[in-house]
Amino acid sequence: MTRILLLGGTLEARAMARALADAGIDAVYSYAGRVQNPAQQPLTTRVGGFGGADGLAAYLRAEGFSHLIDATHPFAAAISQNAHAAAGRAGVPLIVLERAPWGSQPGDRWTHVADFQAAAQVLPGDGSTVFLAIGRQQLAPFLGCKHRWMLRFAEVASHPLRDATLIVSRGPFSVAGDVALMRRHGVTHVVTKNSGGRGAEAKLAAARELGLPVIVIDRPALPARHVVASVAEVMDWLHGADRGE
Repeated sequence: MTRILLLGGTLEARAMARALADAGIDAVYSYAGRVQNPAQQPLTTRVGGFGGADGLAAYLRAEGFSHLIDATHPFAAAISQNAHAAAGRAGVPLIVLERAPWGSQPGDRWTHVADFQAAAQVLPGDGSTVFLAIGRQQLAPFLGCKHRWMLRFAEVASHPLRDATLIVSRGPFSVAGDVALMRRHGVTHVVTKNSGGRGAEAKLAAARELGLPVIVIDRPALPARHVVASVAEVMDWLHGADRGE
């Protein structure tokens, strides 16, 4: 019997949940619990962690899951590492639904860095205004930087940065809107994770239009996994698994 655990929290996971529900497949949608008001899903939903890879493996076995879909954020490295390890321990096939990364275009002024600490180190530290478009989980490396900050969160949340302006808004965003936002706040640099997808891509086009440098944090290294970029590919994989392919 097919029973799916879907690790979600992304637009891709929402689309995956809808496809599973429409196909009548027994599935549970799992949120990590970092969003205070998660969106309603067409599947049974659970919120919270599992207690690491061992806890997730135990949950997979106890609840009789036959497949695991990791549709979490490309920077949710700990969750994805735990999913990979847990699937192996529980003997459950794993597939990863992951959006493609962004690529630079003519006119972009990108600097690639390996992590958040490196991003903080390449900023000029001259008191200028930085659009720190990285969410709220990895702000600590920027505490010692001499800058003004513009932050954009999907919901009101506390943060440790001083001299920061918080914009509460949920994407998708428009290029015109992001151009106006950056001009209004005098942004001189943009820092972003290479999350990929369309929902937050507008800031890159806006920075290109304004001629602003963008510091792009590359995705974390993860174990080799079966990664696909579309819901249709996941559904094909599930149907193939049911046929024993």
